[in-house]
Amino acid sequence: MTYNELLRKSAKESGNIVCMGLDPVLSVLPASDKSIRDRLASYFGTIFKKMNEEGISPAAFKPNLGYYSSLDRPREGSFEGSLVLGDILALLDEYFPSVPVILDSKRGDIARSSGNYAEEAFSAWNADAVTVSPYMGKDSVMPFAYEGKGIYVLNRTSNPGAADLQNILVVDAVDEKELYPLYLAVAHRIARWSEEHEGIGAVVGATNMKELHDIASYYSDRDIPMLIPGVGSQGGSASDVMAALKDSGYPAELARINSSSGLTHPWKKGTAPENWLSLVIDAVKSLIKEASV
Repeated sequence: MTYNELLRKSAKESGNIVCMGLDPVLSVLPASDKSIRDRLASYFGTIFKKMNEEGISPAAFKPNLGYYSSLDRPREGSFEGSLVLGDILALLDEYFPSVPVILDSKRGDIARSSGNYAEEAFSAWNADAVTVSPYMGKDSVMPFAYEGKGIYVLNRTSNPGAADLQNILVVDAVDEKELYPLYLAVAHRIARWSEEHEGIGAVVGATNMKELHDIASYYSDRDIPMLIPGVGSQGGSASDVMAALKDSGYPAELARINSSSGLTHPWKKGTAPENWLSLVIDAVKSLIKEASV
């Protein structure tokens, strides 16, 4: 099965295009005397079990590697962050076996190094897709082109500083000879690379609807998956994203609208309230309703 086929299958089975980010912030989780590994495994295990009992599922999950590797202390022989990520991935296999997992690690290096990062994502973690930076070009991206796996290339990201580089006006002489933003030049490259590997997609933020609409329109007939972060705490709206996808003619089943903290700890700051689990479930249900297909 190709990665695009996996996306379509999970969207059809779940009835939505939600991607649930799994980025734990220890300071806002329920207090516990357990080890970091046991605490996080218990927390996410409780959430996944409840979701499974209520018959709700997103269409993708996205752990950000940095939230886990930052908990490791290799020089002290401690790898609790990496071990709990393994635990969480095993829980996803148990409760949501047909839902794709996107490892958000934003890799991209010279070819041999990219090859090692691809092994990390697809062999060590057995992820279905990975996020990759395009800055070093094709030879840093294509080592991730494993059969059946997805590659989400950073295209127009949702962070405030994205415009510093991504909106610079450039001339892409290969495709056109007019000035346009760098993120459109990157979109042209993504489209070209996708001709060599089905499953190459784009990370396009939900914080600027015009830019999202322009990029979605360009991809509308090219079968290119989009990972759309920025919904929730960053200010993006799932309903606005859905409207932009529909208006642009983009196939929604290939998109994944991501929310992380807005789903896993919607209270954002302070100690988790007693009803934390119901708040999480309500947040997941709400986003699924907005992003249903």
